[in-house]
Amino acid sequence: MKLRPYRAADEDATIALWQRTWQVAYPNIAFAKRLEWWRARWRDDLVPVATIIIAERGGAMTGFVTIDRATGYLDQLVVAPEYWRSGIGRMLVDEAKRLSPDKIELQVNQDNGRAIALYAKAGFSITGESVSKHSGLPLYVMTWRPEK
Repeated sequence: MKLRPYRAADEDATIALWQRTWQVAYPNIAFAKRLEWWRARWRDDLVPVATIIIAERGGAMTGFVTIDRATGYLDQLVVAPEYWRSGIGRMLVDEAKRLSPDKIELQVNQDNGRAIALYAKAGFSITGESVSKHSGLPLYVMTWRPEK
């Protein structure tokens, strides 16, 4: 497993992995209908501000993380479903901590127990609640700060 910086040529594979992963996590939502929205969000909201790190194994993308180094906001942590619980998520979180060593904040769906457990194990704590502007679902705000 290796980590590397995102390249523009990764766009299609990244968006496909993002969609596939969310479809497995939330099978009752028709994510295929949101593909153009995801592409616009990727190009307009994430790529311009985030450092994006790709995880790959044998040249195949297995996950990615987006971290805004200026604000410490982690917008996306995506791991291919066949690699859930393999350590890739923790590897990507650790890389985000390296890139934003003073603070990381994120929002996670309150019903996403797997992600909440991953973040809690990585030292994040629930610091607030919110509602997704995209789905209307309840969110936790989770924050990590280095131990002093």
